[in-house]
Amino acid sequence: MTDFLSKNYWNTRYETEQTGWDLKAVSPPLKAYIDQLTDKHISILMPGCGSGYEARYLAERGFQNVTVIDIAPLAVEIMKKNLSDYQNITVIEGDFFNHAGEYDLILEQTFFCAIDPALRPKYVQKMSELLTTKGKLVGLLFGVEFPNNPPFGGSKEEYVNLFSDKFLIKTLEPCYNSVKPRMGNELFFNFFKNEQ
Repeated sequence: MTDFLSKNYWNTRYETEQTGWDLKAVSPPLKAYIDQLTDKHISILMPGCGSGYEARYLAERGFQNVTVIDIAPLAVEIMKKNLSDYQNITVIEGDFFNHAGEYDLILEQTFFCAIDPALRPKYVQKMSELLTTKGKLVGLLFGVEFPNNPPFGGSKEEYVNLFSDKFLIKTLEPCYNSVKPRMGNELFFNFFKNEQ
């Protein structure tokens, strides 16, 4: 892989504080989704979750089995510092595509839009592999196109075509509770792993 979108690329973004994706708080759509979850023992993965606001919120809400992974060493260092008080969060430095595990729920928040679009089929396959039989992939996707640098957007139609082979699409709709700068640009989705 070239340096573009590599570990070094993302580490440099953190070093130079080029982290426009960082909301400095829990994303409201994910907060609303987390708030309606009742089983605190489900295993949850958050790939590429930056500073870990959602992970910390999960821990504060009593979830017992939360894993976060990021490829950028500096992001992992920040996460470990921010999440040091929470024993129920596992922080991993590594490549998501090499990660092994089994999860009931994977939360997507600005990871899909950060990877090279050529890796999207691999993303779908890997998500399916990491989920339990009745597992869910839930989160946010950009519903608009952007120029040639991350974040990389897309369309509802593209996502339906991309995910339908491995997932049952329960929800894929414009997000009503996005933060103001992203209002009208996000799709909230809830996909069930296809058991076939």
